[in-house]
Amino acid sequence: MSTPERLIEATRELLWERGYVGTSPKAIQQQAGAGQGSMYHHFAGKPDLALSAIRRTAEEMRGAAEATLGGGGTAYERISAYLLRERDVLRGCPVGRLTMDPEIIASAELRAPVDETLDWLRGRLAGIVQEGLDQGEFSAHLVPREIAAAVVATVQGGYVLARASGSPDAFDASVRGLLSLLAPVGTTQ
Repeated sequence: MSTPERLIEATRELLWERGYVGTSPKAIQQQAGAGQGSMYHHFAGKPDLALSAIRRTAEEMRGAAEATLGGGGTAYERISAYLLRERDVLRGCPVGRLTMDPEIIASAELRAPVDETLDWLRGRLAGIVQEGLDQGEFSAHLVPREIAAAVVATVQGGYVLARASGSPDAFDASVRGLLSLLAPVGTTQ
């Protein structure tokens, strides 16, 4: 792995674990096994490196979500697969956790990939819900953008509940509850 790649990957991990303020240039350099000169040769500074790391994390999250949401099956099956996919629940969402970081939220540039990713996810989910409505799979009263927001909120809130309790059970209960509410017309899930 090249030095810039090591720096980006180290920053991604540290942002996930410690947040922006807790991620010092020295910690990045130590984790990446790179010197200060290397870091500043490849990146203008911590904000530039953090932006590269956040963009990479956002791209990875979109790719993982699309792999599940773009798969085969009914709308309910694809949403279910997304909600039930393997996650490191107790670590939380690497993108969602960035929304809790005041330094990232205060910076339009650092916040942009986070906003774009969450907007993309809500849009993708709303499209799938609309497909389910068009196929008569879901109850006609569902509003796609509202259901999409509820799915994202369930996942993000599930992470918070799991981290607070130290157990993935709260995340799993949230997902099961939402899936029972979304159960296709005429089925019992």
